[in-house]
Amino acid sequence: MDFLTSLEVSGSGLYAQRKRMDIIAGNLANIETTRSEGGGPYRRKMVLMSTKPSETFDRVLNAQVEGVQIDGVVEDKSPFQMVYNPSHPDADENGNLFKPNIDLIVEMTNMVMARRAFEANLTAIKSTRQMAVKALEIGR
Repeated sequence: MDFLTSLEVSGSGLYAQRKRMDIIAGNLANIETTRSEGGGPYRRKMVLMSTKPSETFDRVLNAQVEGVQIDGVVEDKSPFQMVYNPSHPDADENGNLFKPNIDLIVEMTNMVMARRAFEANLTAIKSTRQMAVKALEIGR
């Protein structure tokens, strides 16, 4: 795999994980939002990712080089959390309040995974850079 293709693959991973972190941050910011534009509580959002084939075919690996692409952002259709809170202005006539379908532990775990994936891609870019610098030094 050449240097530029390696940077392209790692760069696509960086972009995808940054987008994932943005969505997770939005979920965490809305963890208590009981009234959204669409009516009802905020719905958790998720990023859909898939592999993105590159134009490059690696002869050494005998495989198509792939990166990451964002396929879209979707809403989680899992049920809302229901709590009894008759004093809340958004509670129904029975005193039940529907809260977003966001689990703090799940979001924090996803954030740690996204951060580690981001760091791994960053390390790959740094390694590619070091290899390029060494190749230039050898070529002198």
